[in-house]
Amino acid sequence: MTDYEVLGLTPGASEEEIRAAWVKKVKEFPPDRNPAEFEQVRNAYDALRDPRRMAQSRLFSAAFSQPLATRLDKLQKQRQFAGPQPWRAVLKTK
Repeated sequence: MTDYEVLGLTPGASEEEIRAAWVKKVKEFPPDRNPAEFEQVRNAYDALRDPRRMAQSRLFSAAFSQPLATRLDKLQKQRQFAGPQPWRAVLKTK
């Protein structure tokens, strides 16, 4: 689950939306009653506040937004295009 999904946001949310989602989730999962859920929410909020970690979260959510079967199909097509062992073609030409 990505940081955006933990807070119930979509990638590209503004700072105000992130802050509002944080407040809502903290009220939903107070630290004294739900420490595990609160820790997850706190980590997601910390990640989305930091610009570098936010970029990593966006990249991760974009990479895994497609189903696994679709990603495997793309990988298989790339391998067929390059051949099973493209380095052998390089060795034969020299």
